[in-house]
Amino acid sequence: MVPQDLRYTRDHEWVRLAGDLATVGVTKFAADQLGDIVFVELPAVGASVAAFATFGVVESVKAVSDLFSPLSGVVTEVNPALAGQPELVNSDPYGEGWMVRLKVADSAQLADLLDPAAYDQLIAEV
Repeated sequence: MVPQDLRYTRDHEWVRLAGDLATVGVTKFAADQLGDIVFVELPAVGASVAAFATFGVVESVKAVSDLFSPLSGVVTEVNPALAGQPELVNSDPYGEGWMVRLKVADSAQLADLLDPAAYDQLIAEV
């Protein structure tokens, strides 16, 4: 259930690193816990984000939750599809429901994130 090519935060965000470009989203576990997502607020392209700091907000029928960046960097792209189809976060959280892409400031921060086995264990304990 947990993709093996990603790293994870304890706050249920995922990151896929390709060179110095990171794609970030929320996990299926988080999307399921939130319920039907109705709105996603994301930073502007060019915004700087810090590892584990808030970079946006996701609103569902159940709750409003902050989004936390897994890595520090500069936003190079936001997913334009989420403005009109925030439900993509529920239906395809690891694909079409991605949120932002970052130019990573320090790829060594990846070591601070959970590997798939550790994330599996985290969600098993909930």
